[in-house]
Amino acid sequence: MSRIATVILAGLLSHVAVPAWAGSMEVGIWVDETGDGAVEIAPCGPKLCGRIVWLKQPLDKAGKPLIDDLNPAAAKRKQPICGLQVLGGLQKQNDGSWDQGWVYDPKVGESYDLAVQIKDANHLVITGYQGLKLFSKKFTWTRSASALPSCSATITGAPEASGAPGAPGASGTPAASAAAKPASPALPPPAATAKK
Repeated sequence: MSRIATVILAGLLSHVAVPAWAGSMEVGIWVDETGDGAVEIAPCGPKLCGRIVWLKQPLDKAGKPLIDDLNPAAAKRKQPICGLQVLGGLQKQNDGSWDQGWVYDPKVGESYDLAVQIKDANHLVITGYQGLKLFSKKFTWTRSASALPSCSATITGAPEASGAPGAPGASGTPAASAAAKPASPALPPPAATAKK
């Protein structure tokens, strides 16, 4: 190819829109700081969102699926914790981190502002705050090293696994996860909670 054609092609390709999340290391399945649950972070439009895909104990003492019984919206207190969207609205920042999102903690029924940043290939720093990061709480999540059994499979008894990055046949996107979930490349908008 001639040098002029190469320059023209490079100029044209530089104007092709690339999603903010493209190549983002934050996309994947992350085990929370307690080791009791895992969240799959995936694109939702140009932003990142996350939903619970694995629970160490997906059933309550009566053997029923855990529900979001502490949700401030009474109409949402019967929704299952498994599959619940708990992260949303994360926007890519100039420094490569993601911020201006929200996180919902179903253990206390509270929502907070959210920022996430990769610490290294296997660790993600989650920062929850209310308005000012001065009063933030930070947690470190660990990338899932292998496929985890989907909490929906545990509840229904179906043999399925969450698509953990690095797992055979898994790409780390919702489409690669459990068959019970919609085969969509993006998570839906935050319907489970509203940020305070």
